Amino acid sequence: MPSYLETAQGRRIAYHQTAGKGPGVVFLGGFKSDMEGTKAIHLEAWAKAQGRAFLRFDYSGHGQSSEEFTDGCIGEWAADAMAAITQLTDGPQVLVGSSMGGWISLLVARTIPEKIAGLVGIAAAPDFTEDSMWAGFSDAQKAELAANGRVELPSDYADSPYIITEKLITDGRNQLVLRDPLALPFPVRFLQGTADEDVDMSVALRLLDHVAGEDVRLALVKGADHRFSSPDCLALIEESVNAVLKRIA
Repeated sequence: MPSYLETAQGRRIAYHQTAGKGPGVVFLGGFKSDMEGTKAIHLEAWAKAQGRAFLRFDYSGHGQSSEEFTDGCIGEWAADAMAAITQLTDGPQVLVGSSMGGWISLLVARTIPEKIAGLVGIAAAPDFTEDSMWAGFSDAQKAELAANGRVELPSDYADSPYIITEKLITDGRNQLVLRDPLALPFPVRFLQGTADEDVDMSVALRLLDHVAGEDVRLALVKGADHRFSSPDCLALIEESVNAVLKRIA
């Protein structure tokens, strides 16, 4: 059973936490994903074996947390992440953000940099509501969004379509990280598969070029898809977290 954190906004955030040495590691999941995914569970087992503090959680509207998915947006999910990190962890943390979690990690790092010791982005998807969703909508879809406040998109990861709300798109425009300078003054490792059909390799290259930092690296894995959950990919995630931790020590 998860534990629960109530945020200042009244949302109940489900989480699992493992005690251990710092800096702790925090996993931030993807869009409509949850903390029971392969990467989160694998990292938790790795952290336990290392005696390393670890936290995984569900944003509101995801997994076992409160609220409906269609009521949420990037800004609210970032606020959930910041509440979990500030209230549940001690000292600076290493963030491991997958897909949307990569975007949210960057928002967290921009807002509370004093709590961040390092960052690992896995198929990070900054600004996807604007640059992928909105930019990819047809005129008919944009009209449907304006008329109904929502539009349905097919999903490769679920039986039912994704319902994309006008709130998600509008709020996303207030959370963009690739338009203004973004300083990451700590060790950063970005991981990206070349066969990712959800986040194009060009996004990873744009992100690498955009951020300012003295220790920022991008690893491209030929043939890896968006899930980035093969044994080799999971091993690379471990190696990347270890590399960040060694830089901090």
